Amino acid sequence: MPNQSINALFILKRIFPLSFLTILLLSFTSAYSQWDILDVNTKINMRGVHTITPTICWIGGSNGTVLRTTNGGKTWSTFKIPGADSLDFRDIHAFGKETAIAMSAGPAELEKGKIYRTDNGGETWSLVYQTTQNGVFLDGIDFWNKNQGICLGDPINGRLFILTTDDGGKSWQELPMENRPEAQPGEASFAASGTSIITAGKDRAYIGTGGGKMARVFRSEDMGRHWQVSETPMPAGTTSGIFGLHFWSKKNGIAVGGDYKNTSDTTRNVLLTDDGGITWKFGASTKPLGLKEAVALYHKRYSTWNGDSQIRSDDFALVAVGPSGSSSSTKQGKLWQSIGNEPFHAVSFAGNVGYAVGGKGLIAKIEKVSMKKKRRKLVFVKQD
Repeated sequence: MPNQSINALFILKRIFPLSFLTILLLSFTSAYSQWDILDVNTKINMRGVHTITPTICWIGGSNGTVLRTTNGGKTWSTFKIPGADSLDFRDIHAFGKETAIAMSAGPAELEKGKIYRTDNGGETWSLVYQTTQNGVFLDGIDFWNKNQGICLGDPINGRLFILTTDDGGKSWQELPMENRPEAQPGEASFAASGTSIITAGKDRAYIGTGGGKMARVFRSEDMGRHWQVSETPMPAGTTSGIFGLHFWSKKNGIAVGGDYKNTSDTTRNVLLTDDGGITWKFGASTKPLGLKEAVALYHKRYSTWNGDSQIRSDDFALVAVGPSGSSSSTKQGKLWQSIGNEPFHAVSFAGNVGYAVGGKGLIAKIEKVSMKKKRRKLVFVKQD
């Protein structure tokens, strides 16, 4: 039987001489996914965001400022924590519309190592932790449940600085020095999105680092009491390494990173694990390329995940953000597409609704990430 495609191509050659036409097969994806930029009337810089439900989201920012919406981003409440004007809340974790924990990043010796908690929707805040230890620089916080949580800081005396709480963040205790994981010379985490430390499941925790020769991932299976570490193939340096982590099953996870001094660098920026963080290998680089500071999970529907069971692969997408733009992957980090060029620092989802934040008051919302497979399209490009 004659090849229909060859016949069609022959006809096109007769109609359009090849001196004027080049036939290209290009991949394209349906452009349903896009960010809705919100006008919140603020110019603060933001690196902390936690989406609790599709309608409730908390944001931490500079100048001692916290924002909250309870109606899906239609309106926002702005809270200035008294006495915190010089603080930069680079991570925030909330339990609902009333209770939230805000963590300040910065040199503790300059009185910037502080954690606050509110139980009345941001109207008042209690200082629940502070330290002036030389060298302490808090990087991120996360919780396993409403009581037990963890906070990460840069190394002190060669070991990562770790705090834990058993009362929902009302009080914090330093992990004994002998239980803190040892850091290599120069190794530390980046306080870029609050996701250099994450919790997963009932008792697991992960820490991504940079600063040394190669990026590494620390892991704990007992709520941060004891740690193991794995090397990764991602290069690291003073300004580069792993910036954000996320797991979508007990075994499968992702790490993203890059270089904050060269945010458009083309170095590979995605790591994947399929054995619970024991080993890591490169995934496909994001589109656009460049530094990615956070990665989160978009789910077709709002549901609570227990952190251990496997999510159906056709039911979720990964969304990575950074100064060079944002990307989504329906292939578990093995293939990416661009969903915007806005310079976000952090992102958080509750089901299909996500919020992303950046500098100078940049806040955006997304409610649909395209899950359609790529198709092939015939495109005619006219030549000179």
